Amino acid sequence: MDIREYIVSGSSLLNIKRSRMKAHIFESIRPVLQLNYEEAGWELDKTFSKKVKMKKAKPIDVLFEDEVWLTFANLGFKYLNKDRYFTIPYTSDGKLTHQIDVFAADDETIVIIECKATDAKLKRGNFKETIEAIGGKKEGIIKEIRKSFPEKKYKYKFIFATKNYIVSDHDTERLRQFDILHFDEEIIQYYADLAKHLGHSARFQLLGNLFEGQKIPEIENIIPAIEGSMGGHTYYSFSIEPEKLLKIGYVLHRNKANKKLMPTYQRLIKKSRLAAVQTFVNSGGFFPNSIIINIETKGNGLRFDLSSAQVGDSLSRIGLLHLPQKYRSAFIIDGQHRLYGYAESKYMSINSIPVVAFVDLKREDQVKLFMEINENQKAVSKNLRNTLNSDLLWDSPNLNEQRKALRLQLAQDLGEEKTSPLYDRVIVGENQKTPTCCITIDTIQISLNASNFFSQFKANAITKDGTFDKGNNNATYDAFFPFVQQCFGYIQNGVPDEWAKGELDNGFLTINAGVYSLIRLFNDIVDHLIAKSAINPKVDRTADIVEEMVYYLDPLIKFFKALTVEQKELLRKSYGTGGRTKYWRTLQRAIAEIRPDFNPEGMEQYWVDNAKTFNEESYKMIRDIEVYLRNDFKEKLLKKYGRGWFSLGLPKHVYDAATKLAADKNYENTSTGENVEPWDCLMIINYRDIAIYGSNWSELFEKEYTKPGEEKLGGGKKAKTEWFSKLSRIRNENFHTYSVTEKEYEFLKELHNWLIGN
Repeated sequence: MDIREYIVSGSSLLNIKRSRMKAHIFESIRPVLQLNYEEAGWELDKTFSKKVKMKKAKPIDVLFEDEVWLTFANLGFKYLNKDRYFTIPYTSDGKLTHQIDVFAADDETIVIIECKATDAKLKRGNFKETIEAIGGKKEGIIKEIRKSFPEKKYKYKFIFATKNYIVSDHDTERLRQFDILHFDEEIIQYYADLAKHLGHSARFQLLGNLFEGQKIPEIENIIPAIEGSMGGHTYYSFSIEPEKLLKIGYVLHRNKANKKLMPTYQRLIKKSRLAAVQTFVNSGGFFPNSIIINIETKGNGLRFDLSSAQVGDSLSRIGLLHLPQKYRSAFIIDGQHRLYGYAESKYMSINSIPVVAFVDLKREDQVKLFMEINENQKAVSKNLRNTLNSDLLWDSPNLNEQRKALRLQLAQDLGEEKTSPLYDRVIVGENQKTPTCCITIDTIQISLNASNFFSQFKANAITKDGTFDKGNNNATYDAFFPFVQQCFGYIQNGVPDEWAKGELDNGFLTINAGVYSLIRLFNDIVDHLIAKSAINPKVDRTADIVEEMVYYLDPLIKFFKALTVEQKELLRKSYGTGGRTKYWRTLQRAIAEIRPDFNPEGMEQYWVDNAKTFNEESYKMIRDIEVYLRNDFKEKLLKKYGRGWFSLGLPKHVYDAATKLAADKNYENTSTGENVEPWDCLMIINYRDIAIYGSNWSELFEKEYTKPGEEKLGGGKKAKTEWFSKLSRIRNENFHTYSVTEKEYEFLKELHNWLIGN
């Protein structure tokens, strides 16, 4: 059997590509058969004079096979199977065959792909028989392929591709034993996106993944170079043809496809920027600045043959550098657009590009270097910086930084692990925000930081022991991550429709404020259960802890189900720190109303402070104090400065601001004839500026405006007048939305009694 008969290339490949891109199967039939087809789930597409064209949506398994097939076609593989009925014999007599979902070959590589897909959102698969069947047939399949492709020594790779499946640890181990790679839908999507950006050049990235560490015998790897030292690291400076670097290079793109290579740090290549670079290169343009790479030798170092001609007192040396002849041996730290701009260009093999190559940099050092370079170019976004810091700080000598890395890693994994109820809902790295993927890593990190789950340290000594903290990041992660997943999962199962919304359809739950509040609430319940001696998270099984949590989570689910449209809207618009706090306290109160034993610290006082009980009286006291200050300050300034009191007794910026504001108001009041004096336009904070201006404090205000008990307060007049600032802040709050707290009310009452009451 010559399998080439069932393989397509060139124009035939393009024709099948168009068919694979369609979401429907089409068939032209006689009109008399139309009813039978419709009963079988087909629908009419077009009507012709003698025939009708029917269409039917492709099932999920066919759609996924087409998606994988198209991805490899777009990556530049020249030979692919004609249809999904392609088989290859795996026995010497050719009688036994194996059906191949996707066969893809280029000039050096042949890839065999088995595809499995399900309509279920997330299903646990059992692929023992499938994997063992492929593993047992591999050798026979390769022998048959060699008969049809005898002209070259190809590299072979088998891939098991899945969509919407969770592959068990046992199946993962089976795949490893049979040397079969697993690509889930995220990895397939990564290469599909990469092909859109890079075209056939994206194949280099795939080959680096498929054949990491394997030799590229045809590549010429000896180049002239200069050896030097910088920052305690050895580096080599040289020029190389882009074609060579593309083959050994690899870009550590920060996305789900490269999770196993953590830490990764690069942004996905921007198509628009790459197109501009390619146009520039193809028009004869060039880039004089160096591409920065790290060459991994696993500690073996690089061979560097010194030249006989050297400069005696130079710190640098010249010679011939032997680059690795291996896939994925050079990681591109900076310059991926410049490098890929040469891909498929006529200059790929006839131009050379400058390179600075470090050797065996730790991945953390690569991340640091990437961040330092980009800090001075395109700033690293806060979300990407948070993602990178989860790797960068994991083994920090500072234990607080370690726990920060733990919080960041948990936030990232809540969005990236398929088992997580927040899967694909957290913005990781530079992934784009969508209506459903709208939760930031920072939100989760902040909520975890405000909780008691993890220990806090001072000079690496524990100042507060975390409820889940087992002394190191790995053990603590293993205890906490399943717990928080199951807590979120319980809420998800209780209100699935609300959970699915994100920001869509006025969603209020799986948004930043909602997730922040839930994490804070899980912490409150854990603290409460520990106080009751009901749980010990450091030793108890996750299932037992969550079982105790359920008693307090059930009222929350009931609360969510009973919310009116207006109440949901109020929660949805919980913006800023104050809004998130109110959302969280609202959830606390919802539980406490049904479970009276649940009374988290600060909850009752919060609602006392936010009932606006003190607003009306506070406003009256502030008005009284303002009138008192206006009259008393004017009287004192007149006494000291006489007729020129207004200009002599005020700092210039206060004088200018008051004069301008009065002028503006008088201009607006021209028709009414009302006249406003500049002195009447002062703000409360301006009285502080006046009090500490020049000798005013010591001569006019110190005795009467130093609060009782603060006469010996350090910091001089600025410290003794700080109460003006606090008064000003309360005065400037919008009393329609702001609730004066009980502490602020007591502060105002103290000022009022001191200044006016006496």
